[in-house]
Amino acid sequence: MKRIALPLLLAASTVSYAGGKPDVGVQVERLLTEQSKILFGVKKPLSSAATEMNYVAREWASADQRILLAKGLKAEYVTRNVALSADMIAFYPNAENYSHLMVCIELGRSGKTPAGNDGMNAAVQRVNVNTGGVETILYGMSRCDGIRTTAWGTVLVTEETTDGRAYEIIDPLTTTREWVADRSSGDIRSAIDSTTASSKIVQRIHLPTMAWEGLEVLDSGVVYAGDELRPGSNALDTDGGAIFKFLPDSPRTDDAMIESLDQSPLAMGSTYALSVSCRESSSSSFPQYGQGCEVGHASWVKVDPLNARSDANNRGATGYYRPEDLHLDVSYDGAGERFCWANTGREKANNYGEINCAVDYMPVPANPSLLTHDKTGFIYLGNDVDYTVASVNRFIEGDSRFNSYDNLAFQPTTNNLYVIEDHKYGEVIACLPDGADRNIKSDGCIGIASVIDPAAEPTGFIFDASGEVAYVIIQHGEQADSLLDFTSNPVDGRTDDLIKITGFQLKNSHYHHEVFLRKH
Repeated sequence: MKRIALPLLLAASTVSYAGGKPDVGVQVERLLTEQSKILFGVKKPLSSAATEMNYVAREWASADQRILLAKGLKAEYVTRNVALSADMIAFYPNAENYSHLMVCIELGRSGKTPAGNDGMNAAVQRVNVNTGGVETILYGMSRCDGIRTTAWGTVLVTEETTDGRAYEIIDPLTTTREWVADRSSGDIRSAIDSTTASSKIVQRIHLPTMAWEGLEVLDSGVVYAGDELRPGSNALDTDGGAIFKFLPDSPRTDDAMIESLDQSPLAMGSTYALSVSCRESSSSSFPQYGQGCEVGHASWVKVDPLNARSDANNRGATGYYRPEDLHLDVSYDGAGERFCWANTGREKANNYGEINCAVDYMPVPANPSLLTHDKTGFIYLGNDVDYTVASVNRFIEGDSRFNSYDNLAFQPTTNNLYVIEDHKYGEVIACLPDGADRNIKSDGCIGIASVIDPAAEPTGFIFDASGEVAYVIIQHGEQADSLLDFTSNPVDGRTDDLIKITGFQLKNSHYHHEVFLRKH
């Protein structure tokens, strides 16, 4: 079956006019709405975000009254008792056969333990998808945000704070109520106030120290991640957040699960930051980096993981505007791996944000070399003599309606990219892949959902392997006494809602059929 092309659809439609001239852009937006069932698997997208007219108090609201959905989609509560500031979600053991959702809780380190120590805040929780039961795996992190399940059976969790660390958890279905006694030293105990060191959770010091947000973990143990930093935050004319890569010393090459944390590929390795050059590596002017060099050929420059942010700034890494969530494009079939991330921007300053995508042509170089460039003295990760091992380009640019990009999720089978906004009445938007046209951008986006609670925002949006079921958290919304839960959140009892969304009609999606035919 051939893919539907929007220009062909335009030919069969009445073209809109603006100032006496054809307004093709308006017509494309109209066609995205008219063809939403074919292109996105929903009967009708949202024409606008929610407003105060949709508001129902959280205490009395059904799931459908917490989030406004495109026609044909339905919402139901998984639980209303994840701790306040629940953020990103990961399936366990995987997106195909999951029994639990692993959830990061983005609370700062706070609250006193029974013995008077710091760190009583819930940091990592697991949610039983069948019962809605919530259990806390770990207390005492600071602003847990990024979370991913690994191919070897562990969970990697990270902190979104200036000195944010990464932690790896083994046996996450049985590891319960452990405690970070000291973040700086990585002292983790088997229970709150216990003197016994944990054997189930370890801090990974070879991964970068930064404000973690989005990340992706390859089966090999390679990790891509972004530093959630705004340009000029530390001083005028300093870089924003860099994109980092962790390359394990012993990349994983089999499908085995690990039995102890010292067997993880995350135990040892090196950290690199992405440096985009305005000149190709074959040029005598390479590397030429600085403001304005945000897309194009790129290299990985070596940094000290404990000083990742300052090293990235000082060694020519490219800074972006608060890199947030980051996900692998599993449909990519070219050389290497393609991953995309959100740069939030600032709506009030008319910086509407963007989605960038990078291709790392050699995630694990066949002949890894550390190349010291004679011009800069910096050490680059290469393959024999090649410095240029990646490329970056913009994929989606925000606008006055769709902006402040935060979380991302690729929808299985369609490869539509779902983007979640970080603001009042924040929307979830769905964007098409790039088609056969000349540009390298998404072919268009529509609104799928919008949070109704004006005090909340959507976050953690994620699809299971079917592409027909999604989960989202309504974060730090309105609080009611009836919804306080001091077991889930011992600091102050406040909670968030975790919602399941169904109704995506992928069997009617044109892209679904194209993918099916391509595979068969």
